[in-house]
Amino acid sequence: MKILVLPGDGIGPEITYATLMVLNHAIQREKININFEIQDVGLKALENHGTTLPDTTWRKAEEADGIILAPLSTYEYPYGCINPSAEFRTKLNLFANFRPCKKIGILKDSKQKMDLVIVRENTEGFYSSRSMYRGCGEFMPDPRTAFAIRKITVDATTSISNAAFALARKRKQHVAVIHKANVLQISDGLFLKTVSEVAKNYPEITVTNMLVDSAAAMIIRDPERFDVILTTNMFGDIISNVASEISGGLGLASSLNASNNIAMAQASHGSAPDIANKNISNPTGLILSSSLLLAWLAEKHQRPDLLRAASRIEAAIEKTLSHKSTLTVDLGGELGTKEFSQAVISNYSSPTQTENKEIV
Repeated sequence: MKILVLPGDGIGPEITYATLMVLNHAIQREKININFEIQDVGLKALENHGTTLPDTTWRKAEEADGIILAPLSTYEYPYGCINPSAEFRTKLNLFANFRPCKKIGILKDSKQKMDLVIVRENTEGFYSSRSMYRGCGEFMPDPRTAFAIRKITVDATTSISNAAFALARKRKQHVAVIHKANVLQISDGLFLKTVSEVAKNYPEITVTNMLVDSAAAMIIRDPERFDVILTTNMFGDIISNVASEISGGLGLASSLNASNNIAMAQASHGSAPDIANKNISNPTGLILSSSLLLAWLAEKHQRPDLLRAASRIEAAIEKTLSHKSTLTVDLGGELGTKEFSQAVISNYSSPTQTENKEIV
C-alpha cells in the first residue's frame, strides 16, 4: 500500500515529520506494510521545480492509495501558481470533505458532549477555481465591479448527500442540512431539492433543514443537537471552523477529503509561517487526519488491521491530551512538536473499547 506524503509550507514539514513518527510506530506495532513516499509541493516545489505542483508529484498522487497533505501557504504563491489542495480535490474528484468535531482530553473550553461530523461538498460552490471547466469563476468587467460564480449541480449534490446519509446510518441517524435558500433561491433551492430526493433512499434517517446563520449560532449554543451536518462548500468551510474552535481549536481539527477511489488527509488549520521551525506547532490535527485516512482505507480494502491502527492512534491522542503535562504549548502545556508525538507514541496501546469503532 502506498501513501503519498506532501509536507507543504510553513509548519507543514514539522507536523508532517511528527505525524510520520506516530504512523510508523503504529504500522510497526500492527505489522502493516505501508510505503510512505515524500514529494515536494508548494513553495519548496516552486523553488526546486518552477511550479507548486510538479508533474512527478501529480503522477505519484494518481498512483497512490492515499495522500497526506500538510498545510500550504497559498497566499504567498505568485499569481497563476497552482493551488495543490484545490487541484487534488477537483482533478481526483475528492467530492466529500469529512470534518469531525468533538471534545478531546481535558481542554477546559470544550463542549463536553459535542460529537458531530460536518460533511461538506468539496468540488464546486462559491470557490472560483472549482466553478469553471475553462477560465476563472471570478472576474471584473470594470475596475469597480467584481463577480463570483457559484456552481451547484445535481451530480455533486447527490454524491455528497449519499456520503452524509451513509455516515448517519452508522451514527445517530440524523442529518442537518445547512443552506441559505431564502436568499440563494435557485442554487440552494436545487441543492435542497436534490438532497430531498436522495433522502427518500434513507427512510430511517431524520432530516432537519436549517439556515446557515441559524446553524452557526446553534452550534455555539447547543452543539449536542447535531450529529451529521450536510452542506455546500463555503458554508461547510466556515461552519467547520466554528465547530472546531469550540471543540478545542483548529490545531486539533482533523479533515479527510475523499472520492470513491482515493482519499487525502489534510489538517483543517493553516501553515502558520510565523511559528515555523520553532518546534512549537501542534501536530494533532494532521495526526488525527491521517488516522481518518487509515480508517477510510480499512473500510475500502476490508482491512481490520488498518482500522485497529486508526482507533489506537485516536485513543493515544485522547490519552495524551488528558494530562496537562503532555499538552503542547498552544494548549497551555510545555511540549514541543516532536515531544508531543513521542508522548502519543508512548500512549499507543490496545484499548478494547476502540477496537472496532468508526472513526467518524
